Amino acid sequence: MLATVVNALSIVVGSFLGLLIKKGLPKRYEHAIFAAAGVVTLVLGMKMAFAATHILAFALAIILGGLAGTLLDIEGAMLRLGEILKNRFAKNDKDGNFAYGFLSASVLFCSGAMAILGSFRAGTEGDYSLLFTKSVLDGFLSILFASAMGIGVAFAALSVLVYQGALTLLSVWVKPYVTTVMLNELTGVGGALIIMIGIGLLDLRKMKTGDFLPALLATVGFVLVMPYVPFLAK
Repeated sequence: MLATVVNALSIVVGSFLGLLIKKGLPKRYEHAIFAAAGVVTLVLGMKMAFAATHILAFALAIILGGLAGTLLDIEGAMLRLGEILKNRFAKNDKDGNFAYGFLSASVLFCSGAMAILGSFRAGTEGDYSLLFTKSVLDGFLSILFASAMGIGVAFAALSVLVYQGALTLLSVWVKPYVTTVMLNELTGVGGALIIMIGIGLLDLRKMKTGDFLPALLATVGFVLVMPYVPFLAK
């Protein structure tokens, strides 16, 4: 759990540095900050998305995951959680982006192979190096995101603690099922979600990224059944 705690702290520290940068800049620079955050997020998402090699499973996971998430209103639930956190810990925040920052940063920091593989290495081998590397990357990204979306980004550290902490504790039982194929497909779908965040930051279209989170679970299911359903491996 040590590396996960360090990862969460790096997000908090980076977020407060981002808030200091935002506070010191005139309002007219806000658009430039959002544009920079959007472009960086798009590039990161596209790089991750290309890790997926089984296009049919990728497409089905996105579609079915989006439908399931819309039915369950996952984005609405996460935004309501963000508002609860805001009312509890940041009542004086006037930004209006708290819940959106919390949601977007949570998806960003919890998607991808580094979170999964790093947690498994920490739990089964005591190797913290990958999560420490992720901590540095997340720290820099949180500076950029917090300067664009405010203090809500810092509270994504809670999501990282819960998600990576659970993976670390369960790693002994879960790791045998996590293959290279599964990591690649999860990274690809995670990249698609991050692309959605980037599109929103660039104000091209507001997308309910949270509603597509079940796509990650769908991907796990598709990869597990690929040996028995050959057409999914196309």
